[in-house]
Amino acid sequence: MTETDSPLPSPPDVTSADAAATSIREMILEGHFMPGDRLHQDHLAETLGVSRTPLRTALARLAQDGLIDYEPNRGYRIRRFLVSDIREAFTVRANLEGLACRLAAEAGMSTGDLDRLQALVAEGDAILFKGALPIDQLPAYRRMNVEFHETIIAAAGNRWIGRFVHQSHNVPLVSDRVILWDDFGVIHRSHDDHRRIAGALADRDGVRAQNLMNEHVTYAGQLLADRLEADPSATLRHAFHDKKADDRTRPSTGDPR
Repeated sequence: MTETDSPLPSPPDVTSADAAATSIREMILEGHFMPGDRLHQDHLAETLGVSRTPLRTALARLAQDGLIDYEPNRGYRIRRFLVSDIREAFTVRANLEGLACRLAAEAGMSTGDLDRLQALVAEGDAILFKGALPIDQLPAYRRMNVEFHETIIAAAGNRWIGRFVHQSHNVPLVSDRVILWDDFGVIHRSHDDHRRIAGALADRDGVRAQNLMNEHVTYAGQLLADRLEADPSATLRHAFHDKKADDRTRPSTGDPR
């Protein structure tokens, strides 16, 4: 390529499909749909502001990733997963994120990243200071949680960790978007884990940071899987609920086991 050359622009449909796939993926991970829900393409196209062609490309991509299933003549549905799938995916995620912590600590996180982790812990403190996670603060707490984990993964300096953690989220309940907001004891423990993980990273104690993160993710997975086995419908509602959830979702009739 010469100095006067410029990269060829991406076809508009490819760009639209990428954006649509990203948006739908986030909607699934944040619980806008329940396992087994059918995706209505006309409604999605209108919501996302895209035409049917890039939307179909996006849906085919998400089906290939395993987030949704295609049924001939019936369209796409949110995929149902077994509880055993969820337990196994959490095991993978816990080990990957633990490794990310160790690598980030041993490499020495930047002052900016360490300051950001402390700021995120402070954000969580401000949300939880009344001894509860107010339902109207769930989206803010979820964003804080996602950024905390993603900051550490990025600081590990190993792009494969991020890719494989991202892949584990294709089992939606394994995503760091899921917050069991109805049990403050769980929320408090989880947030205290964030504080201790941030401290270990600041101390460059890679082994401690790794162990703390591994336990943090493992505990979340065990709790979620146990609750799914005991009461799948209630757990799905609690895992994904926010103040608009009743307008966006309907109870799943499928048992994720």
